[in-house]
Amino acid sequence: MSTAQPDTDELSRRVGGFLAAHDPSAMEPLEFLRARFDAGLAWVHYPEGLGGLGAPRHLQAAVDRRFAKAGAPTNRPERIGIGLGMAAPTILAFGTEEQKRRFLRPLWTGEEPWCQLFSEPGAGSDLAALATRAVRDGDAWTVSGQKVWTSMAHEARWAILVTRTDPDVPKHRGMTYFVCDMTAPGVEVRPLRQITGEAEFNEVFLTDVRIPDEHRLGDVGQGWRVSTTTLMNERVAIGGNAAPRESGMIGVVAALWRDRPELRTPGLHDAVLRAWVETEAARLTGARLRQQLTAGQPGPEGSGAKLAFAKLNQEVSGLELELLGEDGLRYDDWTMRRPTEVDFTRRSPGYRYLRAKGNSIEGGTSEILRNIIAERVLGLPGEIRVDKDVPWKDLPR
Repeated sequence: MSTAQPDTDELSRRVGGFLAAHDPSAMEPLEFLRARFDAGLAWVHYPEGLGGLGAPRHLQAAVDRRFAKAGAPTNRPERIGIGLGMAAPTILAFGTEEQKRRFLRPLWTGEEPWCQLFSEPGAGSDLAALATRAVRDGDAWTVSGQKVWTSMAHEARWAILVTRTDPDVPKHRGMTYFVCDMTAPGVEVRPLRQITGEAEFNEVFLTDVRIPDEHRLGDVGQGWRVSTTTLMNERVAIGGNAAPRESGMIGVVAALWRDRPELRTPGLHDAVLRAWVETEAARLTGARLRQQLTAGQPGPEGSGAKLAFAKLNQEVSGLELELLGEDGLRYDDWTMRRPTEVDFTRRSPGYRYLRAKGNSIEGGTSEILRNIIAERVLGLPGEIRVDKDVPWKDLPR
């Protein structure tokens, strides 16, 4: 295995050689993606043999551009974002070699979508208060409980799952983390219809679900530590994505401003400019954050990126409706659907406005993120926590 990190020129040669040997127009998309993973050109900062080459993370963008220019198929990251942004870095950080080799390849190619079984009806913002129980039974665990707000559970083959394995210790110390087979007996997925009319979110009921111990990530009782890695990666994935200038919601509003001069007023001019500047500042801050990351080990700064993303998405979607006036109040379709992906930019203004309301809840509520930023980034005194040393079973519920 190579010890030196590939540089830009070497990666360019590798991509060129791969494309010469694998014509994307002549191969089935899945076979092409599998071959790209095996060549180490999937996520280049991952280790060799796991879809990468141990290269610097920032070189990924150049590799992706080369493949896009060649007309290569993508793994549809908008569909498998939970696997790419949350499950994969957690498996990389805590998984055994067998787990990494079993899960990472079909995760990246999109063959096996993932979901996240974290939040519960009684433990949303306070994840450590969760009650889903896992009991050891020989070489397996029996899991029962309920999860909620599970994005794309209806599409998922696997789930990252955190459970309560020891109720006799304080809540942060009695948790254990698993990979759950979403097709296993006892797993039931029910849709949660949202304000948009659709149901990308779900409830998931687990009734005596058997999970082999070989699907445990991290040690028994280490679930909070493993979950923290997932959550930090989730916030970077949501708020710190690489994006060109005027991408996302601000691009929609900027295009509307340019194309519809009759909508302009001096007050709206000021509002659009302010939103554009704030969005650009957030984009550049996200770029700097990505440069500071090491594979699987983001810091709490990702909470700031996610907090800014939620705030700006809601403000900009509201600004779009304000620009459109009465036309913005029309909603095109209330049909109940279970979508395969979430796409803001190709939907109606009404959808964007309504769906953005969830941005300050999913991926960590804005209130919790402000606490994280205050305590872990700014070093301010923490909130008083009276339940810190109390066994979970003795906490009021």
